[in-house]
Amino acid sequence: MATLKALVVDDASFVRDLVKRTVRNRFPVIEITEAPNGKKAQFMMTKTSFDLVLCDWEMPEMSGLELLRWMRQQDRFKSCPFIMITSRGDKTHVIEAVQEGVSEYLGKPFSPDGLSKKIIKVMGRKLKAAMMSSGKSIEGPADAFKESATLLTQRSSSSEKPAEKDNAAASRVRAVAAIRFAEATLRCVVKDITLTEIRVIAKRDQDFPGILDQAVVDIEVSEGEMARLNGYVHQLQAVEKRQDTDFVSLTVRFVDEDPKKMEDLSRFIARFRTG
Repeated sequence: MATLKALVVDDASFVRDLVKRTVRNRFPVIEITEAPNGKKAQFMMTKTSFDLVLCDWEMPEMSGLELLRWMRQQDRFKSCPFIMITSRGDKTHVIEAVQEGVSEYLGKPFSPDGLSKKIIKVMGRKLKAAMMSSGKSIEGPADAFKESATLLTQRSSSSEKPAEKDNAAASRVRAVAAIRFAEATLRCVVKDITLTEIRVIAKRDQDFPGILDQAVVDIEVSEGEMARLNGYVHQLQAVEKRQDTDFVSLTVRFVDEDPKKMEDLSRFIARFRTG
């Protein structure tokens, strides 16, 4: 029987499902409630107390940072463990979150083990006592969504399309994307992109993720400005109709609903189509 309560806040239902699955499998004593954005989470928290909040940063209506700031101003939530789960992993954002009172910071994409360790760290004895009283092990069972491969980070100039060699530098930048998985980054060439998905080509000599694995797609929307789009692996396919093909096509479906990210993606698509 669940004795603790956790609130999962993310505008992407796919990410919420991953978090919920991990928590339920590893910590059955935690009851999960979910919210699609900070505003909805704030309303729910005025009605119910929670022992843990797992929250995205970039969301419509109210961001994770704004929710965190509000929580630390409320007596009942001043010390509530807050784990920020986000693709914003640069030092500046980490420092900003720490200054606002974040308990832990977890980058997307995350592994079930990584998320579990953060939860154990912030909940400490409270979680351990609840698990022991229910006769459960703190480690819990393995999660079905655990990453299927350790990815190798590689750069290869041969992955560029021959026609791009004659283009300006800015055009070459627009044609390249970095797709981050739980433990590494895959660099690839963009073949097609829409508001719902991106299709890229990558060299076969790298380790590839599995279907439905989490992914964060980094694309340069303008010089020095990056957009980070959350998604999952929808399709893997050989580029050539032969077993020894040198290249693999990978499709990532986007799960973000943040208007700012959709605006950034639209800008990238416009540049890509005319580039």
